[in-house]
This record gives sequence, structure tokens and C-alpha cells, in this order.
Amino acid sequence: MQEETPMQAGEFICMQDFSETSMEITLVHAGREYCKPYHAVSAARDEYILHFILSGEGFYSANGNTYYLGSGQMFLVYPNEPIVYCADVNNPWTYVWIGFKGIRSDTILKNCGFSKNHLTLPAPAPDEYMSCFDDLFAHRDTGFADDLYRESILLKLFAILANHHATHTQKGEHGQTGYSDNTYVNLAIDYINKMYMQGIGVSDIANSIGITRSHLNHVFQQELNISIQNFLIDFRMHKSANLLVSTTMSIKEISNQVGYNDQLVFSKAFKKKFGVSPKSYRASQNIDEIRNKS
Repeated sequence: MQEETPMQAGEFICMQDFSETSMEITLVHAGREYCKPYHAVSAARDEYILHFILSGEGFYSANGNTYYLGSGQMFLVYPNEPIVYCADVNNPWTYVWIGFKGIRSDTILKNCGFSKNHLTLPAPAPDEYMSCFDDLFAHRDTGFADDLYRESILLKLFAILANHHATHTQKGEHGQTGYSDNTYVNLAIDYINKMYMQGIGVSDIANSIGITRSHLNHVFQQELNISIQNFLIDFRMHKSANLLVSTTMSIKEISNQVGYNDQLVFSKAFKKKFGVSPKSYRASQNIDEIRNKS
């Protein structure tokens, strides 16, 4: 992949107004953008648009679901669907995208792992697909030969995605395919790491990675021998325990910090996990620290 000058927030490359090369599949536009904080897109389009997140974070809302996404993921916008996607305020994303249409689009996307129930997926490593975008950006001339060349790059990109999907999926119940249990677990843990402070629940996690609650619970039981609900509670409890001994925040502040709006519910969950109240835990840890120093 060739080196390029780093982009600054708000900068973008966009190639569009291409001639239609085929009714089967044709490139409509392509680009790359280093988004400013809160940069949002909400207009419905006539074509499919596939985004690859290179860095940063943001959210994508479609079909009544909101997905919080980051580097290493990709998301698909369907034609004529009301959507919103927006860059994070503190860590705005940079992404590349392609817009395309044609009667083969649905079949190709299905073989890449996408559907209206799976709008977000793990992306291949950037080294696998960025050469396609570099090649596209290097061929901006108009002309029939250039149009055909860009179409060949588009097909090459889809071949990379289809191969990635095939090598990272497994057969499930009723012969259906999906990502491996380990992949879903890693996606869920990544989402929890980013969003546990927001009061998320199991349904939010399942929606973010495009599977049902029961399937999510199944993969956690298979891979980690723990339910997703207990994993989420344990994650928050260990985060709060660390805050109790490393900060002077109040119990209420810590409760809010780990996603509990109700301090009483938080304290009960903490005592169930550690056997003592948050206040007693903090006091005991401070005593141990004093003893270790003496």
C-alpha cells in the first residue's frame, strides 16, 4: 500500500459521476473521509454504500437499531432507507466507502455476509482491501477503458470480502452460516468496552453485532462458560472496584460511571459479587494499602 500524506479532520477524497458499465454491477462513487467530530450523514440514497472504518469511532442507525462501531468494522447502507451515521465527538472516525448498484448487488452482498439483518460486520485487514481503494483513486480519468478498469477493481474488492466471509464463518443450525462464536464474543466484548458506561443491556449488545439475545448468550456459554448477562455484570463490577481504590469518586458517581443509574441496585450487585458493600470494599483496600506500606 503506497504511503500518503496524513489527512486532516474534515478532508476527503470523492470520486463520482461514473458512467454505468453494466446492469449487473456498477460503481457509482468512492471516497475517503477523515470526519470532524459529530459529522453526520442522514440523506437516503439510490445506491448501496459500503463503508470500511479505518480508525476512530461513531454510530450507525438503521431499521430501528443503533450500532456503535469502530476501526476494523464495516457497515452497509441499503438504497432508499432512512439512516443516520455520525462520527464520535472525541474520537471521530476515518473511513473509505464505495457506492454501487446493479441487479447482482443483493447476491454479491449475501455472499459477503450482509443482509438487512446484518448491516455491520468485521472487515478484512486494511492491507487486504486498501490496495483496491488506492487503485481506484489512482484511476480517475473518464473513458470506456477506465470505466471497465474501475469495475474490475470493484469486483476484486467483492472477491476479497466474499473470501473473508467464507474463511471466517461456520455452519449453524438449519444450515445457516454466520461468523464464528469467537468472532461474535470478541465483537461483543469490544462493544461492552466502549459502551458499558451508557447503561447498555444484553439486547443492545446483540443488536450491535446483528444476532439474537439467545444466540449471543449461547456463544458466551460456549466460549467463556458464562452467560452474557453475568459477563456484563462482572465487567462493570471489576471496573467499579478499580475506581473505588484508585479514585476519590463517591459511590453514586462510580455507580453512574459504570452504567447504573440506581445506586441501590449497583450496591446490591457489588455486594453479591464481592461479598461486601462498595463502602466496605474501599475501606478494606485502604487498610491493606496502609499495612503494606508499614
